[in-house]
Amino acid sequence: MSKQAVFTDKAPAPRPVYSQAIIANGFVFCSGQTPKDVNGKINTEGTVQDRARQCIENLGAVLEAAGSSFDKVVEVNGE
Repeated sequence: MSKQAVFTDKAPAPRPVYSQAIIANGFVFCSGQTPKDVNGKINTEGTVQDRARQCIENLGAVLEAAGSSFDKVVEVNGE
């Protein structure tokens, strides 16, 4: 099985040795997202909705970098 790591500068950089997503067998597996902007900063003056929106924007950027989009998402895991 071939695997391809996905990275984009339109979402915050992952920790070392991690990638923002992996493409394997035609599927895109995205890592968890945080409410950080591309510079790694969290808007501490924003609302929880602002932070959730930032997470979704980050995920969208990673999906786009992988050649995918929200309309192709099969499953979302969260706590």
